[in-house]
Amino acid sequence: MSEWVDVCALDEIEEEDVVRFDHGGRTFAVYRDLEDGVWCTDGLCTHEQVHLADGLVMDDTIECPKHNGRFNYKTGAPLRSPVCVALATYPARVEGGRVQVQV
Repeated sequence: MSEWVDVCALDEIEEEDVVRFDHGGRTFAVYRDLEDGVWCTDGLCTHEQVHLADGLVMDDTIECPKHNGRFNYKTGAPLRSPVCVALATYPARVEGGRVQVQV
């Protein structure tokens, strides 16, 4: 069964940026877009298990810091080699100025 988990205050994530969130022995990446929308994916690249929170966010894309593979963080879809397996995505929301994810 999934639950809503508190991650951080919204203002702790810069616009068009990503933070790492560890919970239940797993790593997630939590993103904030320019409209204050929040999104969540698995935190490790599907290519070589590198932390995506160390990557670069541009528009709705996260670029892996190791081999520059790219994903759409809103859908998890792979966008550029060498990644070819999608990221899992998870519901995210802002409640009372706090970011929460459902994992």
